[in-house]
Amino acid sequence: MSHRPPAWRSPLRGPWLTSVFGLILLFGIPVLFVTGLLSYAAYNPDLSPVNDKTPDKGLLGFYLFSWPTHPVWLYRVTQGAHVTLGVVLVPVLLAKLWSVVPKLFERPPVRSLGHGLERLSLLALVGGGLFEFVTGVLNVQLEYVFPGSFYPLHFYGAWIFMGAFAVHVALRFPRMVRALRGRDLRAELRTPVSRTRPEPPDETGLVSPDPAPPTMSRRGALAMVGTGSAALLVVTAGQSLDGPLRNTALLAPHGREPGRGPNGFQINKTAAAVGIRARDIGPGWRLVVRGPGREVVLTREQVLRLPRHGAALPIACVEGWSTPDQRWEGVRLADLAGLVGLGGRPPGVLVESLQRHGSFRSVVLRDNQVRDPRSLLALRVNGADLSPDHGYPARVIVPNAPGVHNTKWVARLSFGRSV
Repeated sequence: MSHRPPAWRSPLRGPWLTSVFGLILLFGIPVLFVTGLLSYAAYNPDLSPVNDKTPDKGLLGFYLFSWPTHPVWLYRVTQGAHVTLGVVLVPVLLAKLWSVVPKLFERPPVRSLGHGLERLSLLALVGGGLFEFVTGVLNVQLEYVFPGSFYPLHFYGAWIFMGAFAVHVALRFPRMVRALRGRDLRAELRTPVSRTRPEPPDETGLVSPDPAPPTMSRRGALAMVGTGSAALLVVTAGQSLDGPLRNTALLAPHGREPGRGPNGFQINKTAAAVGIRARDIGPGWRLVVRGPGREVVLTREQVLRLPRHGAALPIACVEGWSTPDQRWEGVRLADLAGLVGLGGRPPGVLVESLQRHGSFRSVVLRDNQVRDPRSLLALRVNGADLSPDHGYPARVIVPNAPGVHNTKWVARLSFGRSV
């Protein structure tokens, strides 16, 4: 008589099915990790403390580089892929955990020092994987408030998880290859429930010694997981794509579509939500432009009289969503640097917002971002003045930058300052 719970007696469990799910994750998880690292690099955290949400990263920031402004769609693609793939892999991760759940509760829990170390790596793998997926989905969907900041928790969790993942792959890869070669995928996809049999017992302990009668074939299990992932793809991918799929993005994050018209594209924080009052952005608004030893104060009318330029750029958010290209009109950041004697090759700039609370009230942009001719202090979009929720009276728009670095309700631009 087996001591396993009835739910653990499935005849489908075994090295082959576990290895199929593992193979999918073997390709998907490194892509998630790399796109996540690129997302972190896009914030230019090595540039200034105000940009760095993970200040104690130490050697984990070894790969950071100056984030480029070309191509303008890079952050939109990498972050959209990161979030969409993370959601799509959820059914595969859950299926993989289901396939190995008897191993997680085996007795005795530790049989030797080597077995104990393997169990410890497994705990880091399973716990780290669940932590990364759960916190990522919560951040995207709920704008959640977790104990501590999302950025360091997700960043450190990713490194812990990937360390355990690398150890697990090194230990299990040969066994996975043998298991995949032991059964023919095409044959399994043709096998109905009536001819489904348990895998032969082996040293993995995944095969139940007392399997229950099959109620689903392995073909059915793979189809169920694949259908779940495909459904999540359909209701998620459109948030970062143009075209018909945008209408199917039912799981798009909490960004809001503020009606129709020139300003009718997605935002993630309203003026009211960050404490912007009508008098803050009324006739009394002033733009302060600072440089070494010089300061210029401009009204909006004076800013409007400066040479204006246009740029077609999207907004791409860390939560995975992005807008189509919007047509922005405003004053080049490089021209504003020239007002305080920093023409030619202007330095980076500290951008400060009027918002009273919430994250990213100020950011620092690199010199390459300031010098790009498409980097604007935008005053209008799609032929109309900015709405209050889109940053009226003036906002920054920079190619290939995370949305939170396109600061809204700009009050001060301090060129050559990093804090």
